[in-house]
Amino acid sequence: MNLTSLLKPERINLDLKGRKKADVLKEMVAMVKTGPGAESLLQTLLKREELGSTGIGKGVAIPHGRSLLIDKLELAVGRSTKGVEFDAIDKKPAHLFFLIMAPPQDRGNQYLITLGRVAMVCQELTKKKQLFDPKTAEEFIGLVQTLEDAIR
Repeated sequence: MNLTSLLKPERINLDLKGRKKADVLKEMVAMVKTGPGAESLLQTLLKREELGSTGIGKGVAIPHGRSLLIDKLELAVGRSTKGVEFDAIDKKPAHLFFLIMAPPQDRGNQYLITLGRVAMVCQELTKKKQLFDPKTAEEFIGLVQTLEDAIR
């Protein structure tokens, strides 16, 4: 399983506009679901954030959750050049966001596997300071592919 198989250009926004956590989450949800269910997904993510921030530090946040409104694992990516206060463990703003949503029943536990893969790729992205290198969604997918190949 690799992340590039889940990444789609239409689900990558390298210019998020939100300045607050809730605004960024709303933008991210809109890439995965629109219509009546979108607000419910947003509330699920906000409740998850109340349990503990998904800001993992070094400019990265991985908001995630499970919902009956999702029938298969969904992944979206967003980037904010200015950064967003996300209550990260290192107290620094988040610039890169990987949203992972999955149904409650997840055959093969793809949710946790994806969460682990995202964490590994983000570690490489921040270590190599390549967070702002990609200018297009396709370039971002290519960079993730390169990092995944190096991790293997």
